[in-house]
Amino acid sequence: MSQRPDVAEPPAVKRTELQRHPASVPGRLIVQTLFEIPVGLASGRHKHPGEEVGFLIHGTVAMEFDDRPTLTIHAGEPFLIPPGVIHNARNITNDVTTMMLSTYFVDENEPLVTQCH
Repeated sequence: MSQRPDVAEPPAVKRTELQRHPASVPGRLIVQTLFEIPVGLASGRHKHPGEEVGFLIHGTVAMEFDDRPTLTIHAGEPFLIPPGVIHNARNITNDVTTMMLSTYFVDENEPLVTQCH
């Protein structure tokens, strides 16, 4: 069934991989992404098989964790998420898509993102 051309797709969270390179540590990769979260949406609870070093380019997010208090991150601020920590990035702005640049130092044999339900 095809979608009508006059009906817009609902906004969705978008992760765009910018680059991927072998790290200097055997078995590890460095992956960089641009992550966009539209107003009212969140990334969903997930984890990574290595460190996530990030920088919020635009907007404000509530970074929610299972094991620690929520961290509010504003545009221009960096963040670090340790390996295996379950988190959820929620756009808490009223009018803009948040954009974050994330760089991961991860195990090359694991998926970059594992959703947690």
